[in-house]
Amino acid sequence: MYRTHHCGELKIENVNENITLSGWVQKIRKLGGMTFIDLRDRYGITQLVFDLEKNTKLAEAATKLGREFVIKAEGKVVERSSKNPDMQTGDIEIIVEKLEIIKASETPPFTIEDESDGGEELRMKYRYLDIRRNPVRNALILRHKVSKAVRDYLDSKEFIEAETPYLIKSTPEGARDFVVPSRLSPGSFYALPQSPQVFKQLFMVGGLDRYYQIVKCFRDEDFRADRQPEFTQIDCEMSFVTQDDVIKMFSEMAKYIFKTIKGIEFEGDFPIMSYEEAINTYGSDKPDLRFGMKIHQLNSVTQNRGFKVFDDAEYVGGICVEGASNYSRKQLDKLIDFVKKPQIGAKGLIYAKYNEDGTFKSSVDKFYSQEDLKEWAKVFDAKPGDLLLVISGEKSNSLNALNELRLEMGDRLGLRKKDNFVPLWVVDFPLLEWDEDSKRFHAMHHPFTSPKAEDLELMDTAPGKVRANAYDFVVNGVEVGGGSIRIYDNELQHKMFDLLGFTPEESEAQFGFLMEAFKYGAPPHGGAAFGLDRWVALLNGSDSIRDVIAFPKNNTGRDIMIDAPAPIDNAQLNDLNLKISPTT
Repeated sequence: MYRTHHCGELKIENVNENITLSGWVQKIRKLGGMTFIDLRDRYGITQLVFDLEKNTKLAEAATKLGREFVIKAEGKVVERSSKNPDMQTGDIEIIVEKLEIIKASETPPFTIEDESDGGEELRMKYRYLDIRRNPVRNALILRHKVSKAVRDYLDSKEFIEAETPYLIKSTPEGARDFVVPSRLSPGSFYALPQSPQVFKQLFMVGGLDRYYQIVKCFRDEDFRADRQPEFTQIDCEMSFVTQDDVIKMFSEMAKYIFKTIKGIEFEGDFPIMSYEEAINTYGSDKPDLRFGMKIHQLNSVTQNRGFKVFDDAEYVGGICVEGASNYSRKQLDKLIDFVKKPQIGAKGLIYAKYNEDGTFKSSVDKFYSQEDLKEWAKVFDAKPGDLLLVISGEKSNSLNALNELRLEMGDRLGLRKKDNFVPLWVVDFPLLEWDEDSKRFHAMHHPFTSPKAEDLELMDTAPGKVRANAYDFVVNGVEVGGGSIRIYDNELQHKMFDLLGFTPEESEAQFGFLMEAFKYGAPPHGGAAFGLDRWVALLNGSDSIRDVIAFPKNNTGRDIMIDAPAPIDNAQLNDLNLKISPTT
């Protein structure tokens, strides 16, 4: 027997019991003739005591121990004279009577403690060691609990978990596909699914009514904190539903997750905000509502005053930072540098301090009087002590910059607390977006998203104005999930393909099987997909989904632990009828 108990289990009521523990050596402390060892397993830490003067047989074995040795210890539970309230087992310790070294360990490349001295790349290379640390292990346990909560909820609502294939056909919409060459069909390729979209629609045609799957998806796209080439999706679909039905169903799922995992209960419905309101008020279609600082348009009170920067701008807008009129010139200069970063793209930043005495001090006093600036303050509903920050230029760029500035100020003022969750739904997205490079429309979500019924006639006259039956679930500025009501009518689906620039031959080659299925009685249907990685990162307080994935890729898409991707040998290439061209 390797153990009678685990290392987080023993309490004061176990005193005088003879027990056996196994685990990893966390720490070794030698004090005279006594050696103390912290023994660790998944469940916690227990202190082992070696009295080398009383038990000389243990002396030699104890001196050989090092960090991360795997050992088995037998002994008696005793009450600690100096208890440790920070340890789960801090009331007791084990007087070791027998020790077995199961597996020695080399010195690990970083300390396996909550606050490690290893950088991210090093810890990713030795991820199997990193998993021994509490923050990583607890994140994986949290991931398990979230997955279980999702399954429990959906099962209670009569959803059926069904699998879809990983080897499918490549489609031209969305991100780049990962492709897999076929040995048996030379020159042909499978693609790894970016989502199970068409298959879940086929489940609805098949009469499954309610489907879900916690499934791997694959997208060959550039990397950032909330992206990985492979990610996990909570994929769901329902028949005979409207947008309101879907929002209600998955609002309740979100509430169930928050209550089960965090003990947080939400009363009433989550807010629902239109895409247009989100963009104009927060500069983003995934607004963070943990704090105010809304964006206000200022064209009417700033233009035609002789200030060319504003007069020539398509858009002038800003935010009011409550209680920040005491910002120094140095702090304001840092904000100006921040908005000028290439990824934010503003040309500059204008500020106006609303002093406590009711006067104003701005960076444009030459052009705007105290009365003019008072008009600015009215638009913002500002009060003495506030700071007004203004950006101008092309509308979409300015709104994006104001969104980034708003989030930056939220961080600086401590308004984006990770233990405060504010969910909402964003709806009424545009169905299509125009791509200037290709000179054609692209689907904002995907080609199977249905338009609003009241906008159908615009598909012929003004397709760019058509709104979609689409919805995103947003929490704290993170798009946790989203979905849409689907097109299930062949004629409307073909019209959508036409708007996206598909020829009849292309749409038949790519999606003919779906169009064929719709001929046999397709029900109205819709659904949603949620990022499991994003859900867990949000609940874990992590900034990156890499923290909550067991074996993640780095920010260039490499698995540096197993060194992938990697070349394959010529024999494999020959089997696949492939030849690698030299890069230029």
